[in-house]
Amino acid sequence: MPQFPNDPQRDSYDVVIVGGAMMGSALAWNLAVAPDFDGSVLVVERDPGFASCSTAHTNSCIRQQFANALNIRLSQHTAEVLRDFPAYMGGDARVPHQQIHAFGYLYLAGDQSGATRLRRAHAAQRDCGVPARLMTPDEIAAAYPFYALDDIVLGSHNTRDEGYWDGGGVFEWFRRKAREQGVEYVAGEVTGLEVSRAGTAVEAVRLAGGGRIACGTVVNAAGPRAARVAAMAGRAIPVEPRKRFSWVFKAERTLPATLPLTVDPSGVHVRQDGPDTYLAGGHTAEDLPADPDDFAMDSDVWMDVVWPALAARIPAFEAIRVINEWAGHYAFNAFDHNAILGPDPEVGNFFYMNGFSGHGLQQAPGMGRGLAELIAFGGYRTLDLRPFHIDRILRGERFDESVVI
Repeated sequence: MPQFPNDPQRDSYDVVIVGGAMMGSALAWNLAVAPDFDGSVLVVERDPGFASCSTAHTNSCIRQQFANALNIRLSQHTAEVLRDFPAYMGGDARVPHQQIHAFGYLYLAGDQSGATRLRRAHAAQRDCGVPARLMTPDEIAAAYPFYALDDIVLGSHNTRDEGYWDGGGVFEWFRRKAREQGVEYVAGEVTGLEVSRAGTAVEAVRLAGGGRIACGTVVNAAGPRAARVAAMAGRAIPVEPRKRFSWVFKAERTLPATLPLTVDPSGVHVRQDGPDTYLAGGHTAEDLPADPDDFAMDSDVWMDVVWPALAARIPAFEAIRVINEWAGHYAFNAFDHNAILGPDPEVGNFFYMNGFSGHGLQQAPGMGRGLAELIAFGGYRTLDLRPFHIDRILRGERFDESVVI
């Protein structure tokens, strides 16, 4: 476990990042290595063991099958990062090689409305060079004969740069390298933000225990607690903790082929997790905000929702045994299920890095790079991430992304 001091070394920093998990650390590292940026950076993390953060409870997957080109480009960037992770981290020989275990994703549409969504997404994926293919039920059955497909009208399948990766290992190296590059991490909780009398800037961050840190820029990377931090600056964002449950299980009959991450029309998803184990995920039928400290499992979700959906889709999963389970939280953007990034239009030095709604781990490298560019240079130099700015929410315009889990 990382050991962070409780007290900052200084009383003022150019950038203070609230939250040091995957998003906060991806930003910290990108700031640390940004050309010509020599500002001071402080990361404040309330859970220095990272036991309860969303990063620690993720299923660590990556996909290219989005419907919006910007989401696709962000995942493509992460795939490029993983292809030669040591080189990406500066050629450090200590950094281990990464790989994507490319079992792929298979989206299943149970009606014509779902099929239309898959076709539209496929057109965007094709334009971005994603080799996904639309499959009829007969084609799916030929490739994966273990599915029950009587109610399926279309599937979308891709194996390139889609599957499982070591998100925890990548996070560890973002954090470690950021600290080695001079980013300071402290164990503490932000309890307040001092906003200027005019309401146009955050002047200082207050810590539990009475510490006060002056700041040039504040970044809200607080995951499921993002709305609480935004409220400290007098701002409101539609980000809520939503519980997500995961189960690892063995089947009495092992499937004859590797199981892609299958997104069922019921909303349940399941994938290969090892040579003879599988991982399923789901949530309660009434998906309500949760307490971010609530990690209790709900056996009814498994018995009444997930297991029946698994057994109906893959009859071999009628006889299975759960060997591990856990609950985590999406930092869920209830407005349009996509990220909120960039500066607040009124509190100009208050930046958002929130609401990734389950996409955060795979988008962290690109989001960290983009927000670092915006802070360090005043504008984006690679991907233009302005469509994620909070302005769209204030205007009531949704970010158009139909392929969500």
